[in-house]
Amino acid sequence: MATAAPDAIQGPSLGINDLLQILLTQLTFQDPLKPVDNEAFIAQLAQFSALQQAQDLNTKIDALSATQAALQSVGLLGKTVDFNGASGPLSGTVKAVALSTGVPLLTVTTSTGTVPGVSLGQIITVH
Repeated sequence: MATAAPDAIQGPSLGINDLLQILLTQLTFQDPLKPVDNEAFIAQLAQFSALQQAQDLNTKIDALSATQAALQSVGLLGKTVDFNGASGPLSGTVKAVALSTGVPLLTVTTSTGTVPGVSLGQIITVH
């Protein structure tokens, strides 16, 4: 999985509306004696279409990833798990799953008590 560049490097992102506004501005201020070539214009429209499709795909992948995490966490109900707790590695049984924040958080009962808010990233092994 690739890591994102820091925000200071990325800067603000342009959406499809911003790019269409740029294209409209180009057309508005073009030289009437040297109009935009039809092929170049079609190529720009194709790039805008590809950008919109990539953004839609990214949104759908995010939704699929969230659904996968929810399904995975529900499958852990009743299972014994080892996880990284605040005080180190712990072991216990998954008793509940909270999905209210959009990110699954497990409630695990250990020998010393109940640990709420365990994320899937904290799970080390499943027994």
